[in-house]
Amino acid sequence: MSKAGTIRAGMGGWTFEPWEGTFYPDTLPKKRQLEFASRQVPTIEVNGTYYSGFTPATYAKWAAETPEDFVFSIKGNRFVTNRKVLSEAGESMAKFFSQGLEELGPKLGPLVWQFAPTKKFEPDDFEGFLKLLPQTHAGVKLRHVLEVRHGSFAVPDFVALAEKHGCAICYAHHFDYPEFADITADFVYARLQRGSDDIATAYAPKDLDGWARRARIWAEGGQPDDLPYADPARKAKKVSRDVFVYIIHEGKIRAPQGAMAFMERVAG
Repeated sequence: MSKAGTIRAGMGGWTFEPWEGTFYPDTLPKKRQLEFASRQVPTIEVNGTYYSGFTPATYAKWAAETPEDFVFSIKGNRFVTNRKVLSEAGESMAKFFSQGLEELGPKLGPLVWQFAPTKKFEPDDFEGFLKLLPQTHAGVKLRHVLEVRHGSFAVPDFVALAEKHGCAICYAHHFDYPEFADITADFVYARLQRGSDDIATAYAPKDLDGWARRARIWAEGGQPDDLPYADPARKAKKVSRDVFVYIIHEGKIRAPQGAMAFMERVAG
């Protein structure tokens, strides 16, 4: 096997008022927040794209303000995923891809398709949706993430479908949503959402140690043996994988510090 994949950790977005003075220096202008944040962590998940569209100029600006090796993960628009019949999302998906994502160039990372907690797994319709996902865009290979939030997805059939179409299943460390860590793509995507604002690094040091250990296992092609799986009998092929970890939602005030502390643990 080749060397381990790259591990990147970050947080959701870069505009958050409570971060001013706790993460951002007091004197930092708002217009320089992305420039600053992208030099503290190697990736950021963009949530704004879930709610609205952006322009090619905006994506180009983000690319220009961030380091060469920085990666954005982009959340797909809600009009693509929040619908009764997913296989009819083609028009909305085309609109999403027409807004200028290619301006990010090599900084375009995983695309996250988030589904409502009420959306149940309907195999035929869901596969119809997966068939709509483009494999490339403007010459860039795309990486798709499926963030499902209903317990009906925690079945081997869903895992098999995700693997068939090369999509990663988002591992969500969450209080309410289903939690399963089946590996179905050539990368791993995790959202750590049980952080606390009372902890300086969102997750306690010993918990960060544990997540860093799991991330190294993922990067080396393995599967952590202490996480739940929708298909426990299945073992993913052992190949090196890039790993994306985001500390997000609960504990958001300390999310940047958590991501930085996580990166300290996996450095080297």
